[in-house]
Amino acid sequence: MLEASLVATLLEVASVGKRFPVAVRGAARGAEHFLHAVDDVSFSVGRGECVGLVGESGCGKSTLVKLITRLLDATDGRIWFDGHDIGGVPAAHFARVTQRAQIQMVFQDPTDSLNPRFTAFDTIADPVRRLGAHAGPEAVALRVREVADLVGLPRELLRRYPHQLSGGQKQRVGIARAVALEPALLVLDEPTSALDVSVQAVILKLLEDLRRRLGMSYLFVSHDLNVVRLLADRVLVMYLGRIVEMGGVEDVFASPRHPYTRALLSSVPAPGEGGAGRRIRLTGEPRSPIDPDPRVCRFYGRCPDGLARCTEEMPMLKVTSGDHFAACHLA
Repeated sequence: MLEASLVATLLEVASVGKRFPVAVRGAARGAEHFLHAVDDVSFSVGRGECVGLVGESGCGKSTLVKLITRLLDATDGRIWFDGHDIGGVPAAHFARVTQRAQIQMVFQDPTDSLNPRFTAFDTIADPVRRLGAHAGPEAVALRVREVADLVGLPRELLRRYPHQLSGGQKQRVGIARAVALEPALLVLDEPTSALDVSVQAVILKLLEDLRRRLGMSYLFVSHDLNVVRLLADRVLVMYLGRIVEMGGVEDVFASPRHPYTRALLSSVPAPGEGGAGRRIRLTGEPRSPIDPDPRVCRFYGRCPDGLARCTEEMPMLKVTSGDHFAACHLA
């Protein structure tokens, strides 16, 4: 059934988990303890679709992205891409498989993600030389100029180094590097958070145009819910390593079914409303991700609607309506 479902999807993440061994002070000698960074996560990304991934810092978004881009090996589960089981390929060997060129990433900080010793030209040309089918320096140079034009980067800037470029120009270089191989999936890790507000709108418009023109799929990771609503078709809400809600963007924003999603959305400023009056403030401390009790809801202790049942039975993702899912006993 899984292989049949891959025909309609580009990326299929099935029951993926990632646990890191940790030392716990005072623990018995020889006892093993694990931090559950990602726990039983399943979702898909369709061809040409933009899926938003949201959640507070420490929820596991970055680890999940590293698993999908094969920078880390998963502890559990499977990852299928374009019909191929890429989760079974060790991360150390993934650079040598065909699918490597089809999954590219745009990083959060355009300054830290660019090699200071590379000109903009060399930065864009690097993946083309390593993974592309373009033969010879002339073909590579032609491709670099084509991609620079595509992302609106003036050709005269290709000779410059990162410290000679503005934040928006550096991000255009990073985007050009990511799309130079015409990938099927682009992972966007907070691509505008390090930019000025005026530049953010320009880069977001560029990303939307590129998706439409090149037919790419996006996995868009962001803390900015307004940006996710603007770009994404569907949204995944993550909390302490688990997906707690997912569905169409408008449906989730209009009718959130999980109390954590409602709290996140209540923090988004709404025109004409007093934010303080509608804000849901979460009290209590987050539960520890180290050896969490598999019976207890991860949100219990902060949830304003917590029930005794939440300490006895972990809520699983279930359909609430249409393609809207939530992991809450009250949903």
